Amino acid sequence: MLELAILGLLLESPMHGYELRKRLTGLLGAFRAFSYGSLYPTLRRMQADGFIDEADAPKGVKVRRGRRVYQLTDAGRARFAELVADTGPQNYTDDGFGVHLAFFSRTPAVARMRILEGRRRQVEERREGLREIVGRSNRAVDRYTRQLHQLSLESSEREVRWLNELIAAESSQQQDGTPSPFDPPNPFDTDAFDPDDAVRDTAGTEQSPVDPGPGNRDRDEPMANIEEPDSTPSRDEQLGHPSK
Repeated sequence: MLELAILGLLLESPMHGYELRKRLTGLLGAFRAFSYGSLYPTLRRMQADGFIDEADAPKGVKVRRGRRVYQLTDAGRARFAELVADTGPQNYTDDGFGVHLAFFSRTPAVARMRILEGRRRQVEERREGLREIVGRSNRAVDRYTRQLHQLSLESSEREVRWLNELIAAESSQQQDGTPSPFDPPNPFDTDAFDPDDAVRDTAGTEQSPVDPGPGNRDRDEPMANIEEPDSTPSRDEQLGHPSK
């Protein structure tokens, strides 16, 4: 799953290892505490596999001497497309689902639905097991342990409800073709992500900027200038004559 996370972040722009580490924390910290001791070995392996290579620092970005800047190769883009389309059971686990969910806007619609349904089945099984444990609780179990089981049960129930909402929204979107409310505007076609298209789009041609939409702009981006009505009094008003 670390490989998918790295590929997804480098798909946005080249980064050095320290920046990748910060972005992984911000993007996936709510789902998984990565072992950062495995980050650099993973980067070296991915470089050996041809998925990433070293690049010049992006314009305007200062990079400390000795830091390596990584970028995706064509093979890396194809690998990312392969991983986001994978719907195997490893994507239903706590770690796997969290990583995949972070890149759902670039995941094919059919794969999104299968992963959501697989995750729901897993959480429902966990919920039923916790219900049995809570139902069997007796005086032999101290109250703190009972509260812990109750907390886990409530968390599972909340996640099932949340997954039901996501699945309903995805199903509606796939039936009528309207954008899913959980999909931010994205320059990629999330329903048919073709790695060859991504390769052609980035092969030595400068791309036109894509408006990410108001919900996806950087919070620090200044608002567009809005022309305010002119409140300066007219010459007639300054002379005391009412305007026509």
